[in-house]
Amino acid sequence: MEQNLKICQSCGMPMQEEQYGTNKDGSKNESYCCYCYKDGEFAQNCSMEEMAEFCAPFEVEGGRAKNVEEAKAGLMTYFATLERWKA
Repeated sequence: MEQNLKICQSCGMPMQEEQYGTNKDGSKNESYCCYCYKDGEFAQNCSMEEMAEFCAPFEVEGGRAKNVEEAKAGLMTYFATLERWKA
């Protein structure tokens, strides 16, 4: 397993290098994944709550939560620790 596995600072997804987002100049952005950050901008202009709602079904599907409500609650707590959502 890769030692320096980066976590997307928007959605929390563990990223390998090929999943890094891109800056305006096309260089890799190691803070955000390719799904959240492309060409120097966030792909979705959304709130932390909207991001949690979008990601919750993936948590249930992956067996990390029993239901969407539990997943959303856990994600809201987790997302608050990520750079994009810190106040």
